[in-house]
Amino acid sequence: MIVKFICATITRSLFILVSLMGVWRVTHVKNDKLYWLLTILSLLLVVEMIITLKRRNGSGYKWFSPAIVLFLLSIIPTIWILEFHHQHHKSEEKKCGHLDSPESIEKMMNDWKNSSNQNSSNTTQMQMLPSVCANDWILALHQMMLILLIVGKWLLPSGVGVTRDQLSQLLLVFVGIAADILEFTSETLSDLKQSSPHMVYIILAVWTWSMLQFPLNLSVMTSDPEGYAAPENSILSRHGADIWQVVESLFIMDGPFLVVRLTVMFHFGIVHQMLIFFTIKNFLVVILNFYRLHIICQDYKSSM
Repeated sequence: MIVKFICATITRSLFILVSLMGVWRVTHVKNDKLYWLLTILSLLLVVEMIITLKRRNGSGYKWFSPAIVLFLLSIIPTIWILEFHHQHHKSEEKKCGHLDSPESIEKMMNDWKNSSNQNSSNTTQMQMLPSVCANDWILALHQMMLILLIVGKWLLPSGVGVTRDQLSQLLLVFVGIAADILEFTSETLSDLKQSSPHMVYIILAVWTWSMLQFPLNLSVMTSDPEGYAAPENSILSRHGADIWQVVESLFIMDGPFLVVRLTVMFHFGIVHQMLIFFTIKNFLVVILNFYRLHIICQDYKSSM
């Protein structure tokens, strides 16, 4: 009971911390304190935490996680704002500190130590953190969000009916999904050399749509949701988890990713080795999922 309470509290506290970090970055970039109003979205996590701890003793739900839904609701708007600001002000960005090599990180740490040794003010030291390149800041937020989603899913108390085996399967699936999603946003947005706000909207919308996989547990569940009892011999009762995996891949991740990458290649004329590889990868996954669905239907018919 105590362990469940601690895990539920720590996880939601981390969610709130990362969300506030994103709001702080938006406020700094936009130089407008009105963006602090985005913290209202983080307050929803506090309300959800109080309700969950009071009514359910920290336990989650079987089929979805309200805490993860609210975390995504609080962090996604800040990432949208930062992405659009970065896309519209690429040419105006001044010299900044990169985090793409050990040498760059070491140089920034040395500058931080030197400023501390010279007894500089806290304000001067804090100015070094925003000096990190905008793209590195956005990438760091993406990475922290995805890692926290996986760790949070692990630490959050599971709902009744979720076994350890199902949770372990779900976490392994999420690791692969997170890697694909991170590559999609970072590489595809960086490929857009010319100003194309409509395409940025589409890419971010597809990315947001793909994040819906994290609050759901349907891809590893073999029993039917509460309130719905599928017939014993129905295809959902026998292959429910497999069908949900196919549906998620086709309509939430690999299918939309394939469409976006083909648009980038044929409409914008951007073609390079990695883009071709991931486009082929998405195409193969889509074809294999249709093949998997065909095999499931054939097995079901033969069993009947």
